[in-house]
Amino acid sequence: LAQPAPAPAPPAAPDGAALTVFLMTMGPGELSWERFGHNAVWIVDRARGTSRAYNWGVFDFQQENFYLNFARGRMRYYMAGYDGRRTVDFYARANRSVWVQELRLAPAQRAELAAALARNERPEEREYRYDYYQDNCSTRARDALDRVLGGRLRAALDTIPTTASWRFHTRRLTQPDPLLYTGLQLLLGRRTDRPLSVWEAAFLPMELKQAMWRVQVPGPDGRLEPLVIGEKTLFQSTRAAEPLVPPAWWPRYLVLGLALGLLGVGGGWLARRRGRPAPVDVAVPVLWSGVTGAAGLLLAWLWLGTDHAVAAANENVLLLPVTGLATAWALWRAARRDDASAARVALACALLGVVLAGAALLAKAAPGGGQDNGEVLALCLPAQAGVLAAAAGVRRVAGVSPATPGARRS
Repeated sequence: LAQPAPAPAPPAAPDGAALTVFLMTMGPGELSWERFGHNAVWIVDRARGTSRAYNWGVFDFQQENFYLNFARGRMRYYMAGYDGRRTVDFYARANRSVWVQELRLAPAQRAELAAALARNERPEEREYRYDYYQDNCSTRARDALDRVLGGRLRAALDTIPTTASWRFHTRRLTQPDPLLYTGLQLLLGRRTDRPLSVWEAAFLPMELKQAMWRVQVPGPDGRLEPLVIGEKTLFQSTRAAEPLVPPAWWPRYLVLGLALGLLGVGGGWLARRRGRPAPVDVAVPVLWSGVTGAAGLLLAWLWLGTDHAVAAANENVLLLPVTGLATAWALWRAARRDDASAARVALACALLGVVLAGAALLAKAAPGGGQDNGEVLALCLPAQAGVLAAAAGVRRVAGVSPATPGARRS
């Protein structure tokens, strides 16, 4: 038998002196998952003539059970490297700004980083369990740099407090998309309201980019010098600048909540005036109760049945009670069939909804001020009161014969 050919020799370790390391930061894009920006670690090897930008933000909709894993909080992302210049061109064509910061790393640190990223790109090592705030494309880039710096990055940034929370950053960056903004406000629990350190805020690429200027490293003579040698804009987007603060939208939610509440009050009044309920009287309260009941069921499942840690301890379950499903069913049955028993159930469930919403409001007086959900409160509290008014109006006339006031239908 022929002897097997000798295994090829592994490639020589890169010469750190020939490497240049950049942190590449990309601005927000149009799609929902692009709202928070992106970044990569770009390594240019002058000796080999290579240029590779490594990023940890790759996912595949065709991945097995992608949507189920997304719903359960078990998303699998992976790391991949692409040609650096083509990466810049890709984001420029998408009209997303691109900045690069050259980093002051010792030759040995550059070589260590290049070798670590090449290993991380291997199929058996590239996948990881994605987390929106604590393990994402930006935190992976941050951690890779921190490791070659011997923990100096974290030591410099983790002790600097900020007044912003995960919710704060989420609100400010999703405001161009009101539906996405509202959905996330409903889904995020109390854990997202804790103020972050600069290190934690670096889950956002732009925050990491800004934080890099705070870090100093020893130079060749041992004296501390800035980690960032220089920064350059490779492409400037024509998009609006990234919002710096969240919007003050609670008046909008309050107006919408009051409108829903008044429609409920009006429905109850029409039912009393007519002397018997009709489906048109309760159409809006039924729709609201059904939607919020289903949303409350989703919040409870995300809290108790998934790995979405940021959805836990969510006080919005009080404002979107699961009992809304029973309210919707009973209120519709009472109005459609003139059913006094269903009207009593609807009134009891609607009253419970108002009590729970009041409990969410009282939580604001608790130590710590409760969850930062003022906009959800402004929307839900008056709307739930309107459901109660509609249920009370239907309860008053359901099953009562117009010809014989006070008599009950059999």
